[in-house]
Order: sequence, then structure tokens, then C-alpha cells
Amino acid sequence: MTQSSAPHADIGVFGGSGFYSLFKDAQAVWIDTPYGAPSSKITIADVGGKKVAFLPRHGADHCYPPHRVPYRANLWAMKTLGVRKILAPCAVGSLQPHLKPGSFVICDQFVDRTSGRECTFYDGPKVVHLSAADPYCPHLRSQTLAVAQEMGLDVHGDGTMVVIQGPRFSTRAESKWFTSMGWSVVGMTGVPECILARELEMCYVNISLITDYDVGTEGLVEPVTMDEVARVFAENTQKVKDLIISLCERLDVHEDCSCLHALSGSH
Repeated sequence: MTQSSAPHADIGVFGGSGFYSLFKDAQAVWIDTPYGAPSSKITIADVGGKKVAFLPRHGADHCYPPHRVPYRANLWAMKTLGVRKILAPCAVGSLQPHLKPGSFVICDQFVDRTSGRECTFYDGPKVVHLSAADPYCPHLRSQTLAVAQEMGLDVHGDGTMVVIQGPRFSTRAESKWFTSMGWSVVGMTGVPECILARELEMCYVNISLITDYDVGTEGLVEPVTMDEVARVFAENTQKVKDLIISLCERLDVHEDCSCLHALSGSH
């Protein structure tokens, strides 16, 4: 599908397959990209008078582990649709005792501990040095925080996510190190997703749902399991859905933002 024939969307959402129920009377489209196939078909529906595109980052059947997610294809597909704002909920582990499972963190920084991922659209001959000092959209972050607070969610307005390669979880030593550095949460999909969005000059917000305490956080806690992560995420999925819907209804998709000019001066 070429850009000229593709349908339009204003807002993009990455998430798990449980988000399909957000969309009624939705249109499923397939977007071809220069970077291969995205994780799945994209579902487009009307939410609050805006066209919202949803893409399960791990695939419809959760077939892509974190290090194999086709991040470049996913972001390119969203850009092809005309998306200007990306909402990116994800499950994370807490690295600090006061950040409790079931609460949310709207991250403002990340630390990249991944390796080998395709992390840029600029592999040459054109070279771009993008500023990543503030990787997440400040306007989208403040709007997300305001909506979450109005909903009465247990939400923290800033924090640093350390992104690990996966698909394994951290060792106790790694987790203790992350905690000692003062970082807030640990996840596996935050990079390069947000940087690729920035390279395409789209606003991007991370919405971290804490599902567990990471293994080095509270002393000798039980090592996290995927079953536990899935259970806590399922218990809080409705909160995430409600937050996404409320946010989509509030957002002004035509407002200007520095993210929309992120490549200025980067060449």
C-alpha cells in the first residue's frame, strides 16, 4: 500500500492484543514499508472524533520477542498513515520500593542497555545526529499525566526507564545495579521505538504500567515470571484502555510541537 492510497490516522497506539476491544467498527489495513512488514495489520477506528491506529507491537499472536519486534517497520507504517502522536503503553518492572505494582509511570528519560537492534532510519549515506536529551514529548507527557490524575490513577509524572535486551529478565546483580543508580523501571521495548518516532518527527509518550518488583528491588523478592506479569497486566488492562480513550478524546492532533521539528539542525 502506498502512502497516497493509505487511509488516514491522527493518533497511533502500540500495545498488546487486549487493546483490540478498544475499537468497534474498525478497519484493518496492511501497510507495506521499506523496512519489511510491521508486526501486524493496523486497526483504525474513530475514538472521540479522531482516527486512531492500533498496532500490537509483539504481533497479533505475541509472536515477536522484544529484540525481534520490527520497530522500524512499525513506526514507518504509522507515519505512512499520517500519525502525529504515538501513545505507547508497556509493562515494566519496578526498581524502587515506592513505585508499586499496579501504578503508572510517565517516563521522561531512558537508559539504553539493548544491543544489535536496528535503531535508526539513517544508516547512510545521509547522516543524522538526533538530539535525544529529552526523548519523550513534553506536551504529550503533561497531557497524559493530567488525564491520569483526573481519573484517579496511581501515577508518577516522571522517571527513568532502563531498557534491557530481553527476552530474559535481569539477574539479581543487574537489578541491584539499576536500583542503585536511581532508575525507576525496567522494560524491554522502549528503545528504539521512541527514538524512531522522533526521527520521523512524531510526538511519543511512554505509559509504563508496573507489573512487578524487579528481582533486586526489595531485597530477596521472588524472581519475576511471565505468568505474574501477564496476570497483573490483565488486572489493569481496563485502566490502560480507559486512559488511552480519555487521552485520545482530549488531544489536539493539530497542535504544533518541537517534536514535529526534531530533525531541524540535525544534519
